[in-house]
Amino acid sequence: MGQEIERKFLVVGDSWRSGASGELMCQGYIPTEDARTVRVRQVGDRAYLTLKGPAKGLIRLEFEYPIPVADAQAILTTLCQPPLIEKTRYRLPQGGVVWEIDEFWGDNQGLIIAEVELTSPDQFVELPAWIGADVSHDPRYLNANLARHPFNAWAD
Repeated sequence: MGQEIERKFLVVGDSWRSGASGELMCQGYIPTEDARTVRVRQVGDRAYLTLKGPAKGLIRLEFEYPIPVADAQAILTTLCQPPLIEKTRYRLPQGGVVWEIDEFWGDNQGLIIAEVELTSPDQFVELPAWIGADVSHDPRYLNANLARHPFNAWAD
């Protein structure tokens, strides 16, 4: 059974950009009830269908399957609720873990979030200097919620 254990943080400054490599991705969500998500993601010439269950603390079930790019494009344009999430994902190995830093575009432009996958909820992770507030338990920062309530529409 697949599961995801991750922490999310806001990013401060630009020092993380040195040594980070990124790729553009587009993803959309098929409307569901409760905290379950059905996501379709295209990254270059690869595409995936992902199913996620509700979170219990930092842990949630996650199942991901490769799908044909043509299928992903059809699902993104016909079944996913707009707006789509557009972002560049950078991968940065540091401190024995790989940080994934998402720089959002479109309706979420201006938001940069760093995620780190853990092997257990209590795993110690050394936080780099460019890590800001921990938003792991703030549902506003879930990509599925950013699709429904984009960052640029939030009240200051």
